Amino acid sequence: MRDLIGRTLGHYRVVDKIGEGGMGEVYRAHDERLDRDVAIKVLPEEVAQSEARLARFEREAKAVAALSHPNLLEIHDVDTDGDVTFAVTELLEGETLRELLQKERGPLPWRRVQEIGAAMADGLGAAHNKGVVHRDIKPSNIFLCTDGRMKILDFGLAATHELVDREAETRSIEEPLTREGAVMGTVGYMSPEQAAGRTVDSRSDLFSLGTVLYEMLAGRRPFGGDSGATTLAALLRDDPPPLADVDPKVARLIGGCLQKDASDRFQSADELKAAIETSLSPGADRDRASIAVLPFANMSGAEEDDYLCE
Repeated sequence: MRDLIGRTLGHYRVVDKIGEGGMGEVYRAHDERLDRDVAIKVLPEEVAQSEARLARFEREAKAVAALSHPNLLEIHDVDTDGDVTFAVTELLEGETLRELLQKERGPLPWRRVQEIGAAMADGLGAAHNKGVVHRDIKPSNIFLCTDGRMKILDFGLAATHELVDREAETRSIEEPLTREGAVMGTVGYMSPEQAAGRTVDSRSDLFSLGTVLYEMLAGRRPFGGDSGATTLAALLRDDPPPLADVDPKVARLIGGCLQKDASDRFQSADELKAAIETSLSPGADRDRASIAVLPFANMSGAEEDDYLCE
């Protein structure tokens, strides 16, 4: 893609490149009109050059922008300057959940899982209530800000992306992405209906969030394989390995997300959020042995032994 550093797009002066991926390249920029730093995500050319996909992106971006939810990345603007189509969002400082998991190399503490899971379910609920489905919930699309905020990234952008994530090693078959036969998402986190190319709804996002919760609790993904094809087969065919050292109530919660049939899952993000907040309690990581110390009684009848009861 073109080198945009130093270029001005509209009234945004591009300062530095801060990331890239299948969804496009991300730059730090300065809003010359409002005198603030922002992030600019440049859409891939295949999206910008498709009238239908660009219209879909703009429609969903407007829907998300209208939400103004604390757990959704705030979208300031969508614009085109010459040959560049871009989205302007708030600039975040911190790391993705993927980066955190790579550093921890194992399960996260239950309090952290509860905090992240409830926040993500809250953000998804706000979007779903407006008819917007993400379609690509995964650790790299969950951002943990240094100030404690948590954000879901790439709403709207996810819906316009033709290629399945590089981890998936497969492509979408046709446009639009919600049409029968389209495969969109990341194989390790997509729902069975996504993998089968069926039409998806908000319950697909809940399956994906369930895979993220599982990974945070287990330190590994629920469906794995040596390639995208074997991972896809496991997703469609197998149950995830049981969660070790996890309270049965929590295990049932995760199971309620990872049902193959969408009708057997949690039916709304609000329902899932409530379950997360009530199920992931201090005893969720493992069963703990307890001991009760009761008052002693002097059964000898010798008064000089009474001090032993104190």
